[in-house]
Amino acid sequence: MKVMGKLWLETLGAYQYVLTFLFMGPFFSLLLLFLLFTSFWSVPVLYFVWFFLDWDTPNQGGRQFEWIKKFFMWKYARDYFPIKMVKTAELPPDRNYVVGAHPHGIMAFGTFINFCANVDGFFKKFPRIRASLAGQAILFYLPVSRDYFMANGLCSVSRWSLDYCLSKAQRGQAVVIIVGGAHESLYAIPGRHCLVLRNRKGFVRLALRHGASLVPMYSFGENDIFHFKFFDTNSWQHLCQLTFKKIMGFSPCIFWGRGLFSANSWGLLPLARPITTVVGHPIPVPQRLDPTKEEVDHYHTLYMEALEQLFEDHKESCGVPASTRLTFI
Repeated sequence: MKVMGKLWLETLGAYQYVLTFLFMGPFFSLLLLFLLFTSFWSVPVLYFVWFFLDWDTPNQGGRQFEWIKKFFMWKYARDYFPIKMVKTAELPPDRNYVVGAHPHGIMAFGTFINFCANVDGFFKKFPRIRASLAGQAILFYLPVSRDYFMANGLCSVSRWSLDYCLSKAQRGQAVVIIVGGAHESLYAIPGRHCLVLRNRKGFVRLALRHGASLVPMYSFGENDIFHFKFFDTNSWQHLCQLTFKKIMGFSPCIFWGRGLFSANSWGLLPLARPITTVVGHPIPVPQRLDPTKEEVDHYHTLYMEALEQLFEDHKESCGVPASTRLTFI
């Protein structure tokens, strides 16, 4: 009974993340709108006053709460897959870091659990480094969910926000950027390792402006936890996905997992496949307040090479066939 109880807690831990990711923002948006036309109208009014006064917080490092980051369900969500982090080098606390997280997958489970949930991931491996995960701006436009995500350590991925984090007087700051972003979720094909990176250079410019070391990171298994419907890049469906992304900031995908009560049915519960997040060696970067194109290209190339080497060094130990290659688009 104890083992069965733990399995159910792990299942609920993973499921609550999915429901939060997909429905928390829309649910509270509709709820507050509904309450405006009831006797509880003062609740949404007061909240939206707070929303307005607190508008800039996501661009100023967010607002983390350790008790939320240590929420007991995060431990069970981690153990459901399970998710673990592998440290390959030290990150000295006397400098700052720009950590490139790959791949995005559907919901970035590995990155979130390791960097936002304080359950023996990044915070145990690198105890003197303060990490902030950069999220899409749209996350901070949705009521209530914006506060929840900030409490878990998210801040906006805007330039203003990232500059703010890396400009703090105290060293040892790390901003974690899912470089491929929403576009990369269109390539979250199980067994494939395709990254949107070749023309993504903003994170390198950020590192150069602040003299922050670049750190490659790869989550093996992130693309394997959901079944995925891939549309050819020349198809009208793919064009619709890209158009929607340009308008709304995120890409609609067709994906499915297993049912909550049966592994043989379709549902939103992710498949219990191991996710191993490997953090690579830092790449020293000089400070250039106005970096040239040549400097950006140089360090971008170094980063891609380091990421590819990280993938090659750890793929077999993480269950990836030796013949598999990392693809950059």
